[in-house]
Amino acid sequence: MRRNFIQVRRVIAHRSERAVVYKEVLRPGQRPQDILAILLMTVGLAVIVLDIPTYPWIRSLPAEYGATFRGFTDLGKAHWILWSTGLVCLYLLALDASKLTFRLKMTVGAVFTHCAFIFYSVTATGILAIIFKWSLGRARPKLYEQFGPVEFDFLAFHGSYTSFPSGHSTTVGALATALAFIFPSWRWLIIVSAFWVAFSRIMVGAHYPSDVIAGTLLGISFTFFTVRALARRRIGFHFDEAGRIVPIMGRVSAKACLRAFWYSLSGKRKATRALEPSAEQPE
Repeated sequence: MRRNFIQVRRVIAHRSERAVVYKEVLRPGQRPQDILAILLMTVGLAVIVLDIPTYPWIRSLPAEYGATFRGFTDLGKAHWILWSTGLVCLYLLALDASKLTFRLKMTVGAVFTHCAFIFYSVTATGILAIIFKWSLGRARPKLYEQFGPVEFDFLAFHGSYTSFPSGHSTTVGALATALAFIFPSWRWLIIVSAFWVAFSRIMVGAHYPSDVIAGTLLGISFTFFTVRALARRRIGFHFDEAGRIVPIMGRVSAKACLRAFWYSLSGKRKATRALEPSAEQPE
């Protein structure tokens, strides 16, 4: 009896330690007031230092530069992300996963969680960006020669006054942050790729640098707090011993799930579990 009591106390103490980790106070630089300070500093400096000379500089470049960046700038559009992740989530919801093997169940759970995470982050940040840009009414760079880079017409509700923040950059920031947490070993490649997609909005003359910086920070910040909320509830992510947010499914488990999915897809193994024989035999 005493031994069982000691074991129960140890379990409770271990859970309490983990709860402390989940409720850990945000580190400096991750608090909402810190992020707001970074936003005000970077966007303010960009408006003063970068926005004025950028548009004339872009117009002085050869036309090939603009054509190159126009070739992939639409990767920052949200529709393809929402369609792909949304359809995957709907398909997995309609799937009867109870009959699948253990590894395939894990695969379904991880894919659904991560796709839903991406869908929610991109959707929510996109709505926020739309609210901000239609409310603030900043003139786009195409009106630079008439009004300059700091023309605002609040609640103008006109497409030419929807420059701040960049919707593409918001989507790119949200998607890149989500993917960086889902695939931490690919983090730097994801960040660099996202940078060039966001930067393309400047090169095609659609936004000022401050628009892109504001949109990117909006997408990153919202997605970071979303993944932190998921990690505290151990939904797809968790906190490791150092307090970092990492996927619950480790590299070994992910490889095993991918292998099981490939074997079932290629027909080498069955996707469903073998049914257990009934305990009662018919007469």
